[in-house]
Amino acid sequence: MEVVSRGTERGRVHHGIKILRWRIQIEGVVQGVGFRPFVSRLANLLHLGGWIQNVTSGVRVEIQGQKEDLAKFVAAVKHKAPTLARVLNMQVHEILPSVSKHSKRFDILSSESVSGRTLVSPDVAVCPDCLAELFNSADHRFRYPFVNCTNCGPRFTIVQGVPYDRPKTTMASFAMCPVCETEYGDPNNRRYHAQPVACATCGPQISFSNVLDGRGPLGEAALQEAVSQINSGRILAVRGLGGFHICCLATDDTAVKRLRASKLRPSKPLALMVRSVEDAYAIADLTEMEARVLSEVEAPIVLLRKKDKKLPDVISPQNAYVGMMLPYTPLHHLLLDAVQAPLVMTSGNLSGAPLCMDNEDAIQTLGNFVDGFLLHNRPIERRCDDSVVAVREIDNKEQVQVVRRSRGFVPLPLMLPESIRLEKSILATGADLKNVSAIGIDQQVFLSTHIGDLSHPLARKEQARAVEDLEKLFVVQAECVVCDLHPSYASTQFAHAVAKKRGIPLLRVQHHHAHIGSCMIDSGCYNEPVVGIAFDGTGYGTDGQIWGGEFMWCHLDRFERCFHLEYLPLPGGDAAIQKPYRIALAYLMALMPECNVFEYFSDVPEEEIDVIAQMISKKINTPMTSSAGRLFDAVGTLLGLGKVSNHEGQIAMALEAAALLWDQDVTPYPFVIEGRQIRLGKLFENLLQDIQAGKSTPYMARRFHTTLAQIACETARLVCGKYGSSRVALSGGVWQNRLLLDMTTGRLNQYNFEILVHHSVPTNDGGIALGQVAVAAAMMKERQDVFGHPGKA
Repeated sequence: MEVVSRGTERGRVHHGIKILRWRIQIEGVVQGVGFRPFVSRLANLLHLGGWIQNVTSGVRVEIQGQKEDLAKFVAAVKHKAPTLARVLNMQVHEILPSVSKHSKRFDILSSESVSGRTLVSPDVAVCPDCLAELFNSADHRFRYPFVNCTNCGPRFTIVQGVPYDRPKTTMASFAMCPVCETEYGDPNNRRYHAQPVACATCGPQISFSNVLDGRGPLGEAALQEAVSQINSGRILAVRGLGGFHICCLATDDTAVKRLRASKLRPSKPLALMVRSVEDAYAIADLTEMEARVLSEVEAPIVLLRKKDKKLPDVISPQNAYVGMMLPYTPLHHLLLDAVQAPLVMTSGNLSGAPLCMDNEDAIQTLGNFVDGFLLHNRPIERRCDDSVVAVREIDNKEQVQVVRRSRGFVPLPLMLPESIRLEKSILATGADLKNVSAIGIDQQVFLSTHIGDLSHPLARKEQARAVEDLEKLFVVQAECVVCDLHPSYASTQFAHAVAKKRGIPLLRVQHHHAHIGSCMIDSGCYNEPVVGIAFDGTGYGTDGQIWGGEFMWCHLDRFERCFHLEYLPLPGGDAAIQKPYRIALAYLMALMPECNVFEYFSDVPEEEIDVIAQMISKKINTPMTSSAGRLFDAVGTLLGLGKVSNHEGQIAMALEAAALLWDQDVTPYPFVIEGRQIRLGKLFENLLQDIQAGKSTPYMARRFHTTLAQIACETARLVCGKYGSSRVALSGGVWQNRLLLDMTTGRLNQYNFEILVHHSVPTNDGGIALGQVAVAAAMMKERQDVFGHPGKA
């Protein structure tokens, strides 16, 4: 908070008491969260006069009274604001007191548009007060699926502009009835200026639509029809806050298998929605912190350790964890209360395409594989998928790590340090998998919602729309662009197109440098260089090869690649990722040329094996890779955990699940650090010996995890020994592996390293955009000419 006094105090004396007047400008999440009525009640409590007003940049307050009361007022605003409010900046200026006869009254004025930007609250779960009304038969909003107040409900997905007032939301077309209008206008009511406020008389309604004829019941009858269909084993599309879910009974094996077949999602884990924390305990092992996180206002999907035999295997096959969330809208609560069983609630989209948002789009897109639609008529302004988090033990304490940052978190900003405050606004276009884009302004970085894989043309359109939306919402147009180093990434091509069209400069940041930079900002340790261990699947290197098992000496503005996993061939490039048996074949051919590969791949046609050998020897479409993710694929395939991959990380997750079945200590496989490479020949030689000796898959999977943790620790010690640092930053999608993270941090702790991990942004590519902004900002501070010419790197 900054308090600015203009000269000497300019108060006036009234009945022997000196009266002052302060003008206060407050920035942060202060609109649509009950902030103005809170301030009004506070002013009345302290017997202060004045007014409060929404403006584009936040709220403006003028407050008048005795100095000690004004000081109490400012302190309470900063420290006792409503739960959903976030006060980021407060400036106080002293002005001349009012002599009006109304100077002791405190008013809430109409909103005013002035220059500046305001923060918008994320969508949050329905609050306990509204939930009580939902199930109270005597209440005006009994069983109304859109009950909300200033403490809960939609924000980000309905706002169309700022200041955040009803005419600038998708609720503008719903005229309030007298009851709602009275509540909306009463500063002492918790629905005061709750922009989505409505009831069954005047607000949005739900409807059920059959796939065959498009007709169905409305209101309560629609809900009952949906419940009946779900209980009968049908698959429904359910419209929520930021788009559609596809829903069926989680306990109905046939329904889940049909959903998988229809959505072309044969093995990727499906998220569940359960009625309560108690229901979650019945099917998963929860810690106290995991139970708390499930119940928080963000209501994310939480990755929980499965209990044996409590769920059909088809929900989360070859995976130790299941994603679970609680109901977060009134409609969800009504559904779960009626069904009394866990529901599959997976994203309502075609594979690779963005989330369906509009009723017509969903009916056209999903109509071929769902049996009905539970719809509503409240317009959704922008897509927003469910967030995913995990609770992990790091440094002997449980910590929450965001795996996918979207609903409940977006569009709250992440903060850059003062040392790299941005002089120009930056657009970061992220990576091609798990894409998230970002706008950096001053010290704030605004991340988009989760967009996903940019291989789908509709996803690329969604990225462009999301960037345009961020710029509009936060009243900015990027003055420079930063992207990944990979020349073929769609995100890179988008960045080039934006830079060329606008005539603004472009910077390309190496993928793993962005990973470690993101971790440094996320963990709050950015002033000193760190040892960065970046383990992931794919990242374009400065030498044109595919990196992914990197040990780096990282400053925010520069890095040195110190060590990496051995370069091995990747026949077919990215295409090999879908057929990991090709990766395993290539690794054996490269590391053990005398090995009889037919012994391990008897089901692969001899002609295909010959083609792979030719590709490797002649270097035809076979880049070299140091990827830790591809190493998981090769080892998992050799252990019989799958020869094809239907979704990202499938083999790696199966390998972790297998390793968790072995609970005894094992010795690591041998490896050799030679020059700057970690040689893997001995690892594979000993792995094959274990296979031939008939060792169990869990035992070998555990040995592999132990080996990779040992590689990470030993190599980090070498880098730290050279540079004298004790900080190690872990970033990249492979660190989502909870077992590997536990093993590695345990070893690093033995040597008293300070371990930096992600918390607020994903360690996977969903955190890349933050790193791109941070690295670009640091480079701009050091070198003014760091950006290339418009449209050129």
